[in-house]
Amino acid sequence: MNTLFISDLHLEESRPDITGAFLGFLDKTAPGAERLYILGDFFEAWIGDDERTPLQEQIAAALRALSDSGTDIFLMHGNRDFLLGEDFCARVGATLLDDPTLIDLYGTPTLLMHGDSLCTADVEYQKFRANMRNPQTQKLILARPLKDRQQMARQLREMSMATNRGKAEDIMDVTPDEVVRVMEISDVPLMIHGHTHRPAEHDLTVNGKAAKRIVLGDWDQYVWWLNVEPGKKPELNKTPL
Repeated sequence: MNTLFISDLHLEESRPDITGAFLGFLDKTAPGAERLYILGDFFEAWIGDDERTPLQEQIAAALRALSDSGTDIFLMHGNRDFLLGEDFCARVGATLLDDPTLIDLYGTPTLLMHGDSLCTADVEYQKFRANMRNPQTQKLILARPLKDRQQMARQLREMSMATNRGKAEDIMDVTPDEVVRVMEISDVPLMIHGHTHRPAEHDLTVNGKAAKRIVLGDWDQYVWWLNVEPGKKPELNKTPL
């Protein structure tokens, strides 16, 4: 019995190596797992469930096969794929999670997040995030023709790359006080998130007790995943991509 966590694959046609690594992960590592959590930025861009590229169809079929084999799959929005919807989840046999989501991980209350909401020092991004996560904004975006949304995705990606080049490294990381604040509100000893591309395990004190924050890695040079089994310490794993 085990549960797997991954995030930040940024699947896209220009990176077939990542697609191949993910399919290999589903074939070799995921079978038999009780649950698989994908905590955001699964795709580099997602402009609506009505777009069905060959890559998207390939990934959907692979996820459906894992779901049909008995593994429960959970998806969470990231800052790149926040328009991923219930139609796609129904196709692949997955459950779409809120960000954040509190789960019972083999007896340990655990808070799952993508992680971008923790980067409060990046004020401009937080304003953008609040607008893009607004249901009314998303409704207006999804009402636009597919070609318009594809162009919008390209523009947003270019803007993001240009903006991030000028930001200090600490601004794009989580705010430590915000991490503790969020964990204290939920009263959890464990938080798992992605987004920052800085895989690590951080020891914390939350409500006067020992706690831990585990950051998942992005799939650029390595395949990163967290494996959790009952009664064992969570294990953050990596293999070369």
